[in-house]
Amino acid sequence: MTTVNPEQHAAESRPSRRPSMADVAAVAGVSHQTVSRVLNEHPNVREGTRERVLEAIERLGYRRNRAARALVTARTSTIGILTVGSEFFGPQSTVLAVEAAARARGYFVSVTSLDRYDVDSALVALNHLVDQGVDGVVVVAPLEHVTRAIDETALSIPVVVVAARTDVTAADPVQYVYVDQRDGARQATEHLLGLGHRRIVHVSGPVGWFDAAERLRGWRETMAEAGCEAVEAAAGDWFAASGFGVGTGLVEQVRAGAVTAVFAANDYLAIGLLRAFWEAGVAVPDDVSVVGFDDLQSSAYYIPALTTVRQPFAEVGRAALDALLDGASTPGEARVLAPSLVPRGSSAPPRS
Repeated sequence: MTTVNPEQHAAESRPSRRPSMADVAAVAGVSHQTVSRVLNEHPNVREGTRERVLEAIERLGYRRNRAARALVTARTSTIGILTVGSEFFGPQSTVLAVEAAARARGYFVSVTSLDRYDVDSALVALNHLVDQGVDGVVVVAPLEHVTRAIDETALSIPVVVVAARTDVTAADPVQYVYVDQRDGARQATEHLLGLGHRRIVHVSGPVGWFDAAERLRGWRETMAEAGCEAVEAAAGDWFAASGFGVGTGLVEQVRAGAVTAVFAANDYLAIGLLRAFWEAGVAVPDDVSVVGFDDLQSSAYYIPALTTVRQPFAEVGRAALDALLDGASTPGEARVLAPSLVPRGSSAPPRS
C-alpha cells in the first residue's frame, strides 16, 4: 500500500494556474457560495465548515481578486489620502499613521500630494482620487484653501479632514479629526509663565494653515490672561532657515533682557532659533528659553534637548480612519485629541 505524504498531496492539489474560489470550494467540499460567505465573514457558516474553507485557502495559496470583488460590490478596498509635501513633519507623520491603520483593517491606500496650495489644485487632486474609485478620502492638508475646495465639492464618498478647523457645524457633511493645537500652545506658554517668564515672543507659522492659526491664538489668549504683552515674530513658513532668520533678529533684544523666552510654532523653527542663538553666543536656556511644537524624533538629542509639545500622530491616524470607515456619532462632530508638553533642557527660569 502506498503512503501519501500530506505536503506532497497539498502540492499536487495546488493548480498550476492561480487558484480560484471554485478550486477552494472543490478542496473544501463545499459550494462556491459557502466560500464566498467565509471570505465575507458571514455569520451563518458552521465553525467546522469555516475551518475547512480556511484550511483549503491556505493550502492552495488562494488570494482574493480585489478587482473582481470591486465590480460586484462597487468597493475597491482603497482609501485615498490627499496631503501636502513630504517635507512637513506633522502631515507626513499623520499620513504614515493613516496608512498603517488602513493596512491593519485590510485596505490599500492611494496617496496624492498637492503641488500648489490653492483651491484649484486641491479640486484637481480630489477629483483624481475620486476617479480612482477610492472608497473614501482622508485629507491631511490643514490649509484653508483645501477645506474651501472640499466645501465647494459635493463628493459622493465619505471624507475626513485632519485639520484644526474649529468652525465646523452639525450641518457639515465632512468629519474633522485633529489635535487641540490651541491647548498645545496654551501648555507651552503656561510652562514658560510658570518658570517666571513674562517677555515671551511667539515665532508664528505660515498664514492659511489652521494649525498655525490655532497655536497663535492659544499663545495670545494665555498671554492676555496672564496680563503679559504678546509680541509675535512671523516666520512665514515652517522651516529652520526662517527660524534662524527670526532668531538672528532677536539676539539684541535677548541681550537687552527685552525677550527672555521664545515659543516657536514648530520644532524646525525652534531648531533655527537654537542655531542663531548659538552663533551669537547667546546661551539657551541661561539667556533665553526656547520651546517648540511637534516633538521631532531628534528633538531630545539637540544641545540643549528641546522642550516641545508632542502630538499623538498614531492616534490621529487611527481616529481618522475609524471616522472614515465607521462614521461619527453626530453629523459634523469633530474628534479632538489632546497634545502633551515634553519639558527638556531648553527651558529654565529667567535670570534674576
